[in-house]
Amino acid sequence: MNRLLPGGVRALALSCAVLSATLPALAQAQAPATARQRPIADTVSGLDAPPAPAPVAPAPAAVAAPDQISLPVAATNIAPGETITAAMLGERAFPVSMAHQYPLAVNPGQLVGKVARRPLAAGNAIPVAAVAEAQLVTRGVATELRFEQDGLSIRAIGVPLESGALGAMVKLKNADSGKVVAGIVQADGSVKVTAP
Repeated sequence: MNRLLPGGVRALALSCAVLSATLPALAQAQAPATARQRPIADTVSGLDAPPAPAPVAPAPAAVAAPDQISLPVAATNIAPGETITAAMLGERAFPVSMAHQYPLAVNPGQLVGKVARRPLAAGNAIPVAAVAEAQLVTRGVATELRFEQDGLSIRAIGVPLESGALGAMVKLKNADSGKVVAGIVQADGSVKVTAP
């Protein structure tokens, strides 16, 4: 058939055939990526389009489980009689039910400055009964007795008959007179006698 057409018409027909073959490819190359990926039926009608995927939520930040509680634990083994410092403590998560079932220390303030009454194993929660106030006065170890009243101040040496923490009432034997007196343990380790 091409032989029957004059030369100009044949060239025109050939140009049209080439153009019609390249136009769809050119249009597809210039279309946005999302339009190229959808079928033509979807872009024309919009009715058969699949539902858009749900957005993926970012992973939530790590939070403590609601049934867990963070309790102070011994970071290293603590021997009986040792005074507990903040450096000796760490934290660990335990079930909330455990904290309600046993009388455990729930914050470091309940432990720092106190003395271990029994061995405390590293990594374990610390029962309140396992620690005691530091004994500022020790039975049998001489300490200073102070009596103060109406501007009169008397100081002497006494031998405690019992150990005591800050604010405890203890009995002591006056080293000079041999008389037994009672007094309140002071922060400096002395005992303020309440009666001469």
